[in-house]
Amino acid sequence: MATVPVRLRPGRLLVWLVVAFDLLVLLWLVLSSFKSAGEIFAGPFGLPADWRLDNWARAWEVSEFGPAILRTVVVVAATALGTVVVAAPAAYALSRLTTRTSGPLTTFFAMGLGVPIQAIMLPLFVAMSQLGLVNSLGGLIIVYVATSIPFAVFFLTAFFRSLPGDLEEAAALDGAGPLRTFWQIMLPLARSGLVTLVILNVIGHWSEGLLSLIFLQDPAQQTLPLALLNFMTRVQYSGADWGGLFAAIAIVILPLLLVYLWLGRRIIEGMTLGSGK
Repeated sequence: MATVPVRLRPGRLLVWLVVAFDLLVLLWLVLSSFKSAGEIFAGPFGLPADWRLDNWARAWEVSEFGPAILRTVVVVAATALGTVVVAAPAAYALSRLTTRTSGPLTTFFAMGLGVPIQAIMLPLFVAMSQLGLVNSLGGLIIVYVATSIPFAVFFLTAFFRSLPGDLEEAAALDGAGPLRTFWQIMLPLARSGLVTLVILNVIGHWSEGLLSLIFLQDPAQQTLPLALLNFMTRVQYSGADWGGLFAAIAIVILPLLLVYLWLGRRIIEGMTLGSGK
């Protein structure tokens, strides 16, 4: 049977079509951020006749993106660190336990992936309100870590299971206990999986708006998605500043795109190592 050349395979062609479409949308977004509102509607796919850098300056100042980005960086970094601190020991224990409870516990964490956030939103808000953690970045970080644990444990459990157990046996012969073996031997070996988990966690929470909208009602505590949402509201009521709106959207997504371009290879390496063994 004749083989189809690699570059003509339908799956690969479909992937490249999706990539090309995404790049064109990104290019259109960036070009529109340098146009006036009238120019966007008159020539939506053309180059700007006059590159309006003031759209970016106005979006930055009106939206108060500076403090919002600082708060978002704090929330995202603390969430990623908290998720790794909680999920890594739990995943390692589940990957090495041979008792009857290890399987049901792993299934329990996997079931958490299927629970929609909308189903637990109301009881979660009531519980956080009674604890006095609404309208605080610390409360939002706790919510983010709690909702990230199911995927993190499920992902790292598979990754730890792919690591060889010979080193643990050698460490045990040298007198190392389980805690020392985990901290000094297994955790460094799982670095690719941990980096992948951190990157996915950062990407997932950088532009998260639903939970932050519910748990951060004070404008002084707003994160980047809420700052963008407030700017969109002002555009609707104060005039058609579409150029400024596209600039604001670009300010939100471009840092995330740069992070992916910088560390995207590590995401693929970590997911491949975790699922290939």
